[in-house]
Amino acid sequence: MVEELAQAEAAVAACVDAGAWARSESDLVAALDTAHRLEQRLAAVRLALVCELDGRGTAVAQGASSTAVWLRERLRLTISAARRMVDLAAALDTGASGVRDALAEGRISAEHARVITDAATTVSASAGVEATDKAVGLLIDWAGQFDPALLRKLGGRILDHVAPDVADAAALAALEADARRAARDRHLTLSEQTDGRLRLTGILDTEAAALLRAAIDPLTAPTGDDTRTAGQRRHDALADVCRLALRTNDLPEHGGDPAQVVVTTSYDTLRQHLDAGALDTGLPLTPEAVRRLACDATILPTVLGSTGQILDVGRQRRLITGPLRGALVLRDRGCAFPGCDRPPRWCDAHHIQHWADGGPTSLANAVLLCGHHHRHLHHSDWVVRLAGDGHPEFVPPAWLDPDQLPRHNHYHRRT
Repeated sequence: MVEELAQAEAAVAACVDAGAWARSESDLVAALDTAHRLEQRLAAVRLALVCELDGRGTAVAQGASSTAVWLRERLRLTISAARRMVDLAAALDTGASGVRDALAEGRISAEHARVITDAATTVSASAGVEATDKAVGLLIDWAGQFDPALLRKLGGRILDHVAPDVADAAALAALEADARRAARDRHLTLSEQTDGRLRLTGILDTEAAALLRAAIDPLTAPTGDDTRTAGQRRHDALADVCRLALRTNDLPEHGGDPAQVVVTTSYDTLRQHLDAGALDTGLPLTPEAVRRLACDATILPTVLGSTGQILDVGRQRRLITGPLRGALVLRDRGCAFPGCDRPPRWCDAHHIQHWADGGPTSLANAVLLCGHHHRHLHHSDWVVRLAGDGHPEFVPPAWLDPDQLPRHNHYHRRT
């Protein structure tokens, strides 16, 4: 298989270098159709490989919390795309073979396959195997005429064609399946931009969408000579909702501390209104922003060494909380295990040398780890230590990397 895929890759590379400009229009259209069909057939191969690797537990054996997380790191996918890939691979492995064959033959796309397997699951629960096979056949044929979005609409009423006697009852089942799908696909992605801004993308389920609208709509109405765009008003409304939430006592704690925004600056800077500050994520803030946040903030002093290093708390404390945890968050930014993007509030503070073995409660003996990687580190041959730059590095076991080259986390911003 590896050799055949390598040959296919070489053939594709030759096509890239062939130069489309010299081809006739009919040749270009034919080549486009073939390239699209090849992409779909390769998707079938990739899904079969994902299914086999998932079944073998390869991802967990290599330290990932799931196959989806492993795929994200391995293939540089978004986590939502990786999860959809794992789900579809499992559906094709256990569902109707006709869908897998149609994808392998290049007659449908991976998105078509996802729509058909979802519809087949609903039909199977309502009308049995015979009706399911008939529905799959119809939907595969329709996939040659319609895009995935329209095919999903047609699939919602497929029982009218294959089992009209149970169609009404199945319509309710389909509605419930849509609700489950919405719950499965819900997500919110925060993409950090180079200048410190965040891009918000995601899909809210019906209930969460209603809650968001109810919260921000009253705050988005323009006032007086308001020159903001509608998008800017929604942005400001969301920020206002977050400020209101942080002022309550109802938010859960994270890492032993109340929910809070942490800004680092010097006392003289704050007092003299001179310079910028930084959030605990490492992103800079303007002097004006620092002063504005300081109007409604608790000032927590931290003693620094001559080089700006945060001094240790000492061994008399076992738990890494308060100012020491704040220092740890400022250094690690989140789970320090390679490939993990879990933020600080989801992380435990781990003693590199265990407390019971004489390890001190200090910044030099601590590392942030999410719950999964904290457990994994305690039950595996991975070794964590501080590198020469003062940041954690992880040495993999010899069975995973015979050279045991240290690995670092590249998801969290360093300063």
